[in-house]
Parts: sequence; structure tokens; C-alpha cells
Amino acid sequence: MDQDIVMRARVQLLSANQRVVRGTEGLRIYRLLTRVEPEVYGSKLAYVLVEASFSALVRNLPEQRLALLDEAVTVASALDAGNPYRARVLAKALAARRELEGRQAE
Repeated sequence: MDQDIVMRARVQLLSANQRVVRGTEGLRIYRLLTRVEPEVYGSKLAYVLVEASFSALVRNLPEQRLALLDEAVTVASALDAGNPYRARVLAKALAARRELEGRQAE
């Protein structure tokens, strides 16, 4: 992994001055940083993926929403069982996925 890209992502994260960076910028940053430090950034990536699945950009695109939620479940499931955020983000991702599947079945 290119360390310059990782450093830029970390700087963007710090300069955002937010607890969690949301939207497409957050997805880009957390996807990159999760590859480097999954236990540190994975829970935030899963959280932002779930949020993104409810955004206006994909609200009427069930396949894209499902892809985001599947990614969130995969990322959250990969976190160590001792990670304090694992259970919460995994439950949130699974609940959102069930809700979406329920709507598609109607």
C-alpha cells in the first residue's frame, strides 16, 4: 500500500474534525484505512456503509443498497470478537439488511 495515500487519508480524517466522516469522503477514507488497520477503522467503515445505504443517492436502487449492507456485514464480521464496537455495528448492518430484504419481499 502506498504510504503517501495512507498518510493523506489520515490527514483528511484529522482535518475533518469530526468523530465520524460520513458520505462518499468517509467511505473512501475508511475503505482505505481499514485495509491498513482493520481493527481501528473497520467499525467506522461498517457504520458509514450502513448510513450510505439509506442515502438519497441509492434510496431507489435496492441492489446497490444491498451491496453496501453486505459490505458492512462483511467488514463488521471480520472485526475481532473483542472489538468493543463489533457487536453494535454488526447488529446495525444485519438489521438494515433484514429491513431491506423485507421491503423487497413486499
